[in-house]
Amino acid sequence: MTMPATPAAAAPPPSPAGAQTPPSWRRKIGAGPPRGGVTAGQFVDIGPDAKTAAEWALRGLTPPDLAALRAYRLARVREQLAARDCGAILLCDPLNIRYACDASNMQVWCAHNAVRYLFLPLDGPLVLFEFQSSRHLAAGLDLIAEVRPAISWNYMHGGEALATKARRWAAEIVDLMVAHGGNRRLAVDRVNPEGAAALGELGLSLHNGEAVMELARVVKGAPEIAAMRCALAACEAAMAEMQAALAPGVSEIELWSHLHAGNIKRGGEWIETRLLTSGARTNPWLQECGSRQIQAGDLVAFDTDLIGPDGYCADISRTWLCGDRPASGTQRDLFAVARQHIDENRALLKPGVHLRELTEKSDRLPEAYRAHRYPVVMHGVGLCDGSPRGLSRGRRARRL
Repeated sequence: MTMPATPAAAAPPPSPAGAQTPPSWRRKIGAGPPRGGVTAGQFVDIGPDAKTAAEWALRGLTPPDLAALRAYRLARVREQLAARDCGAILLCDPLNIRYACDASNMQVWCAHNAVRYLFLPLDGPLVLFEFQSSRHLAAGLDLIAEVRPAISWNYMHGGEALATKARRWAAEIVDLMVAHGGNRRLAVDRVNPEGAAALGELGLSLHNGEAVMELARVVKGAPEIAAMRCALAACEAAMAEMQAALAPGVSEIELWSHLHAGNIKRGGEWIETRLLTSGARTNPWLQECGSRQIQAGDLVAFDTDLIGPDGYCADISRTWLCGDRPASGTQRDLFAVARQHIDENRALLKPGVHLRELTEKSDRLPEAYRAHRYPVVMHGVGLCDGSPRGLSRGRRARRL
């Protein structure tokens, strides 16, 4: 299919007198729109709309201060870089890019196509390497000093010339490392063998960027907590719409679609799994929703696993009873075991507790339920599921 041509975006405002103007293809494009607003042209805020903001206000919630949110997250990353004596981090994972500078672009697609990346130095301006024809998406993101075209050197874009493109890509990264002080210790979250080899050949020492980002994301500041509360509120509102649609005869996939719709219309972004099952399909867990029609008296179990407004994850599990008939004795017994398990584990959570202590003191399910138990006792959440997580005995523990 041939796509119609679109006019070029308006040129950015002129630089102040005497300022050095970078090439136009490296320039950030103008200012971004206000929250919930639209600028002239095609730039639109991708976050929640006025209806969602009104829902939050009724619950006493205030949307996050995005400038404070971005500054906090950037400081967390640089704190971890300093602790590891790394001069910079190169980020390719879309969630890590989002955390570090709030730039978002086709997040799910870019998760399996390495077409954009961020250079974040310990001290100095951030450089975003953006996918072709989408550099305008950085408009309004003040943390980003420069936007350059990405060199896509994965096999889909590089083919048999992959190694050559990887060397070009590496040379540009090395130039940035030299320009920012000469520390040649570079943290990287994702890199193929050809890229790692090219960076090494040019004298860089590579270090685990995934560890940097996981530990940066563990501790949430006030702006992040505000964003997470809003994402959870949006998720709960979508869940209420899904529950209203639950009736005998509805299929699992049709019911699941209401959660998607409720999330998207509130500024949410995507759902990571399809964990909704009914009746006998609820055990063992981790089956995906299908075409089965839900019957009166069935238990319906689901895990939201959705990415909501501002990119924050809402990971809520619920089990509902379909129809008006009373729960059976077996269903009531299951509820009692689950409720006790959750209440006892929740009571263990407090500042300063060790993960090993959480694991060793956590409620042990009765033997009859252990074969199909969930893989972890509990886990952290932020832009996605992440650290910390409850560990099995004997694993190294960290302090919450």
